[in-house]
Amino acid sequence: MSQRGRPKTFDRETALEAAMLLFWDRGFEQTSVDELAAAMGIRTSSLYSSFGDKEALFLAAVDHYRAGKGSIYDIAVNEGKTAKAAFTKLFRLAAIEMTRGDQPRGCMLAVALPTCSPKYDKLQKELHLLRPLSETTWVARLQAAVRYKEIPESTDLHLLATFMRTALLGMSLQARAGASRETLMKIGKVALQTWPSPPAVKP
Repeated sequence: MSQRGRPKTFDRETALEAAMLLFWDRGFEQTSVDELAAAMGIRTSSLYSSFGDKEALFLAAVDHYRAGKGSIYDIAVNEGKTAKAAFTKLFRLAAIEMTRGDQPRGCMLAVALPTCSPKYDKLQKELHLLRPLSETTWVARLQAAVRYKEIPESTDLHLLATFMRTALLGMSLQARAGASRETLMKIGKVALQTWPSPPAVKP
């Protein structure tokens, strides 16, 4: 049977990877649908039929990032003998990942949609709901640290997790601006100086 006239098939994950990298590099508003289709190796009509509009594709690319390259941060937090060791690894890993030469600098969630025109307010809100998801994982690790008496019960765990996330977002912006890996490592070490001291051992 002749293959003539059949639409060109494509691998969805490969296409999403290409879209993710382009959004990550240029940002949401600065990336056109035509550029996305070209990077993904598909027609514009196929992009719309497979992924919906540009906003839907962006959210799919964000999910692809969170399940792939972005997942390493939550994995790091769940490793290590102690919570402090885990967060130390997190900052070190972030400094390495945010300055790799084979991908855009920084964290996609931090740089791809920092601000948008009012017409994309709904998209901004949806992404805003996604950003704190890591905090749930981080707080769970900190709760375990309290149980194992690594940090005092009086520690505001949500505030500590928020501070750590804020430090990482700052590192992402610094990486985007051209900061070296060494500089990011130093920023991470400074952030970890706020780590609560273990509770005093009662005699």
